[in-house]
Amino acid sequence: MTAAVETVALGKRHGSLWALRDCSLTIPAGSVTALIGPNGAGKTTLLHLTMGLTAPTAGDVRVFGMSPRSDAESVLPRVGFVAQDHPLYRRFSLADTLMLGRKLNPGWDDELAHQRIAALGLPLKKRVGQLSGGQQAQVALTLALAKRPELLLLDEPVASLDPLARRAFLQTLMEAAAEDALTILLSSHIVSELERVCDHVVILGEGAVQLAGPIEELLDAHRVLTGPRCDPYAVLPAHLIVHATHTARQTTLLARLDDGPPDGPWDADRVTLEDLVLAYLGSSRAGAEARPHGVAS
Repeated sequence: MTAAVETVALGKRHGSLWALRDCSLTIPAGSVTALIGPNGAGKTTLLHLTMGLTAPTAGDVRVFGMSPRSDAESVLPRVGFVAQDHPLYRRFSLADTLMLGRKLNPGWDDELAHQRIAALGLPLKKRVGQLSGGQQAQVALTLALAKRPELLLLDEPVASLDPLARRAFLQTLMEAAAEDALTILLSSHIVSELERVCDHVVILGEGAVQLAGPIEELLDAHRVLTGPRCDPYAVLPAHLIVHATHTARQTTLLARLDDGPPDGPWDADRVTLEDLVLAYLGSSRAGAEARPHGVAS
């Protein structure tokens, strides 16, 4: 499958601290990929590097096989971006906002933009600053979609929205992905909202990629194992154990089992995406606490 985004050993350092380090991943064209991690994990840094808004300290990023910085004239018309704070001119009316979008984007679809605003029930004379947070998010998404991009990057677009506004926003994304064969890279730390709309996942923790791939394949490859208390490393190789907990009589493991569960008295249960994310992020945090301050893996 063709890559919409490909990074190789990509890194960004601010002073002595790596915001992102040794990031190698592929975002397949046509996928809807969840970029998941806690605040400070490197999600925004990765998106800014992909947009060419900042230069990498190490490694390389390619968008449709090109550099977003040196080939910006070819790349940027094909990419839409919605920032976390939905930056819009609050004093502009919606009519002014759409006119600005039309003047700045050569591939602008004015009919689509006006249809989306009409479907939201928003009068064109209304000022952006008079809109609710959810309405502003929808306007920002309208500007990005009317650009007719091939790749849509969204940086925590639903973080500040109420549950109904989040659902409406994500429903719009699903419709756009189905209708226009968009590649979407959506960053968030709200896992429950992403599992039903995304088919790929990238888990970032402590500035590094912890896991990446198709969601269903990753869920199939992992299991929660429950059995009598034991030394887990006597049961499985250390690199297969993502997370382990113990009680007085019981050991519970979340493990990657490409070859099936181990022999012995183990109950093996499927994992959810939230189980997977929390296990890998917990593992990355434990590793970070063992490293010197200011160094991320």
